Amino acid sequence: MLRPRTPRPTLPPDVPLRFLSRLDLLAGGARPREITTAVRAGDLLRPRRGRYLPHDCHPTVITAVRAGGRVDCLSLLALLGVFVERPSPPHVQVDPDASRLPTAPDGVTRHWRATTAAEDAVITPLVEALAASVRCQAPRAALATLDSAWHLGLVDETEIAQVFALLPRRYRRLRPLLDPRAEAGTESLVRLMLRGLGCGFDLQVEIDGVGFVDILVEGWLIVECDSEKHHGGWQDHKRDRRRDATAVALGYVPLRFIAEDILFHPERVLATLRAALAHGPRR
Repeated sequence: MLRPRTPRPTLPPDVPLRFLSRLDLLAGGARPREITTAVRAGDLLRPRRGRYLPHDCHPTVITAVRAGGRVDCLSLLALLGVFVERPSPPHVQVDPDASRLPTAPDGVTRHWRATTAAEDAVITPLVEALAASVRCQAPRAALATLDSAWHLGLVDETEIAQVFALLPRRYRRLRPLLDPRAEAGTESLVRLMLRGLGCGFDLQVEIDGVGFVDILVEGWLIVECDSEKHHGGWQDHKRDRRRDATAVALGYVPLRFIAEDILFHPERVLATLRAALAHGPRR
């Protein structure tokens, strides 16, 4: 039985790829007075002089263009559905030689760096955003983000190499720790905990009668990482309880962690893993 592939995510429909200049609007047949009227009526947005966006544009894009840059780093990844440990106010890429920029709104992070993006682009290339995200997060969170983008099919091994080529050499030690089999960022975080404990484990293991499990540790401990997104209904909980019962009958020990604890109380998760492994497998 093959594991179903996760559909490759795309940007939300309210995220355009580029802004329009006044010349673009005029070339499209709009008259100067019509442009002014549309802006005053709210049918067309002008977040920055000479830059226009659709009236229903995503707020993050509006903030980025108003700040004189492009959606970047954690903000772009979040729009694509890539795992980021802690969503934050907009991250905006700004050209190093940009001048006369307005003061950035509170919380907005500006990344002053060059980009290969087109001048009228409102988002940065994904490889650049991933490289920026590695710098903006702790190493474990950065690994989970890279795992997520790779698993979702947004990048391949060649593009992962390009990400590390954009980073200082000290980050290259992270590359061997990546594993695109992880279906969620929380799985990556727990995997790194298990690695730190020095135990053997494998990801996305299929067990007859049970199905695929997130992580199988030392051949007997099943670790599942549950989130509200995929376990929000009673039918989901019934399915999981039946799977756990079957696993116990087969001699496995199922252990479930919720995303909230993995993200915000990792010390509890680590302590539970350590205690479970100390008890050893059922006889």
